[in-house]
Amino acid sequence: MALSYKARRRWSLVILLVGLPAYIIAAVVVIGQFDRPPFWIELAIYVGLGIVWAIPFRFMFKGIGQADPEKTDS
Repeated sequence: MALSYKARRRWSLVILLVGLPAYIIAAVVVIGQFDRPPFWIELAIYVGLGIVWAIPFRFMFKGIGQADPEKTDS
């Protein structure tokens, strides 16, 4: 079942305001459990994690910045 535009917009907001900060905190805590790697490796890890979080939510964010396709201009 596909989500409506309004539902995708609301879920996108929840993901950005709640999910992303939670993911950032979890990533920092997990990385903090290990010895500190060299700067460039640590940077690569954080950049990789920054890309990986968005992959499952691609469909949710697709087209959110556009006008509502279901709304007619009458």
